Amino acid sequence: MLSTLVKEHQIKQAERKEIQEIKRKEAVNAAKDLTNALVEHLNVGVAQAYLNQKKLDAEAKQLHQSAILFSKQTSQWLTLIDSFNSALKELGDVENWTRTIENDMHNITTTLEYAYKVTQKNRKEH
Repeated sequence: MLSTLVKEHQIKQAERKEIQEIKRKEAVNAAKDLTNALVEHLNVGVAQAYLNQKKLDAEAKQLHQSAILFSKQTSQWLTLIDSFNSALKELGDVENWTRTIENDMHNITTTLEYAYKVTQKNRKEH
């Protein structure tokens, strides 16, 4: 009877060990699956962050190029406006010069007319 009890106990222990081993394997597999799922979830986030960073870098580079182009265009516009201002000043100078010459010519004409009248008057008197 004692040997039967020992055999039954050993059989039950063996069954429990088998069940424990099965449960241990299931737990290990579940832990592996959980770890893989977590790593994949993290990798998706990291991959998305990497793609976003690449997009930001590309947009920053494009913005920099646009800023350089805008700076060049602004410089060209400033040069053009400066040239236009200089041309306007020259036109103003020419206009002032023509007015001065016109006034001088008017004065010369008036003086010549006066001199002619005086000469004519002097001839009539003699």
